[in-house]
Amino acid sequence: MAQVTHLSAGITSRPPAEQELIALSKQKWQWMADKQIDKLALLFDDKAKFVHMSGTWKKDEELDIIKTGSIWYKNAEVHDVAVELFDNTAIVWSRLRLDAIVRGAEVRTEFTATEVYQKQASTWKMTALTFSSVRDTHQIKH
Repeated sequence: MAQVTHLSAGITSRPPAEQELIALSKQKWQWMADKQIDKLALLFDDKAKFVHMSGTWKKDEELDIIKTGSIWYKNAEVHDVAVELFDNTAIVWSRLRLDAIVRGAEVRTEFTATEVYQKQASTWKMTALTFSSVRDTHQIKH
């Protein structure tokens, strides 16, 4: 099992809704690392879009990529997280180092990931995930 590392301090001092989203984001990285397609399928909205360095695609393709190991998100080391809430919409920005296997090649990349969630009934659903390659000195403004 791959391990997701969260290095950001002060998570428990944040409002409960932010804590919930940070925990959900962390869990999502773990599910991606462990290729838990069934859990990801429930988290991802049916209309969700995923923006990677090599393209943009929808939920079914993202799940297939994870399932087949075309991209294996082995480890996400999260350095910082910022959360903004707008009614039933939340944006989670994570500064992370991602260790992955991409089409058979091992890669280590610094990213800011932008995750958009929408509260549907009592459940958060991910509607978008965008990876932005950044320098290791990149910082998220809080």
